[in-house]
Amino acid sequence: MQRISIVAIAAGAMVLALAGCGQDDSGSAHASHQSTTTAAAPATSKVSTTAAAPIEPPSEAPAADTAPKRTTAPEGAKTTCGDFRELDETTERAVIDQVLAAHPGSILEGNPNAALGTAKLVCLSASYTDTPVAVAIRVADK
Repeated sequence: MQRISIVAIAAGAMVLALAGCGQDDSGSAHASHQSTTTAAAPATSKVSTTAAAPIEPPSEAPAADTAPKRTTAPEGAKTTCGDFRELDETTERAVIDQVLAAHPGSILEGNPNAALGTAKLVCLSASYTDTPVAVAIRVADK
């Protein structure tokens, strides 16, 4: 009787082992994840003690805009996007405050930060250069 139970356990273990070995997981996500993580891991890791060379922009890259920003808006609430792009941050905020004050009941009323962010993004477009900021941020009609 004892031999039968040992044979049954051995047969069961062999069936489980063969069932586990017989599966092909190469198409599963788990198997592909395992193969990429083990393949990507370096065998040895060495830390470099040399400094990397500084990265320089290509010679044909445009020069950075170094012109000083203006501190006054020429027309206040009627400032165009072209003029708005040349203003410093304090003056941009003042222009937005003037625009919102000149157009009460607009969708951006009471939210000058959203109006300022919208104006900065919209006025980046070259097609809005001659458009007033109030029209560009949609608080005024054309």
